[in-house]
Amino acid sequence: MSLASFDAGRLAMHRRRKMVNAIALTLSLAAMAFGLVWLIWILFETVRLGIGGLALSVFTEMTPPPLAQTGGLANAIFGSIVMVSLATALGTPVGVLAGIYLAEYGQRGWLGAVTRFINDILLSAPSIVIGLFIYAVVVAQVKSFSAIAGILALALIVIPVVIRTTENMLVLIPNSLREAAYALGTPKWKVIMSVTLKASRAGVITGVLLALARIAGETAPLLFTALSNQFWTSDLTQPMASLPVTIFKFAMSPYENWQKLAWTGVFLITLGVLALNILARVLFRNKH
Repeated sequence: MSLASFDAGRLAMHRRRKMVNAIALTLSLAAMAFGLVWLIWILFETVRLGIGGLALSVFTEMTPPPLAQTGGLANAIFGSIVMVSLATALGTPVGVLAGIYLAEYGQRGWLGAVTRFINDILLSAPSIVIGLFIYAVVVAQVKSFSAIAGILALALIVIPVVIRTTENMLVLIPNSLREAAYALGTPKWKVIMSVTLKASRAGVITGVLLALARIAGETAPLLFTALSNQFWTSDLTQPMASLPVTIFKFAMSPYENWQKLAWTGVFLITLGVLALNILARVLFRNKH
């Protein structure tokens, strides 16, 4: 093969690669623009329709009857804060401990493989299925909807997210850190608590925050467990109002005051979830 033919072949290959790169870049930018258009549109409509309903009464008054002149979301906001907080507090220790086991003890054993398989199922299971499960094993047995049942359903959503994040963060820790601690005579439990878990702390917290953001907007599990309540209640054995269920109920109604409050609730949830995601991203960035 002559030098001229070789150069011509290299030039043709270079042109072909440039064309493929240009096509791939164009398609990627188009996909990004398509996603951003919908995201910006959703955020714009949420702010436009929701921010107008913000008032002090939203945080101080109970959910109103149809066509009422006043009313708020105080009981729904309180119920969401209580159930989401307790579900996170219940699911986080279980998820962190299970993630530690999978990363530090269950790399090769059959129990670790089974646990990962079950966790993957829970992670991908629709939330309505989890709600129906808690309905069958809790609500149907005691014959009453309750905040406790809602907390259990939300905790089952938190656990697999925290397990996956904790395991992934611990696996990323270099083995040299563990080996250095073992060389000093440190027991394994102390290595996990003082070295690996401490080094992956920001990543684990990120997983907890992302799990919290996910359950903050869940509606289906609460429809089958906590249901709702028109009034303020702190009794966990009774039905309890929540923002997602109240939004669902009010948005489907023909009453203008309920629809306005529904958009206000959407705005509050969006604002809260956005803040949690930003916080999680900041923690994740600082980790690196």
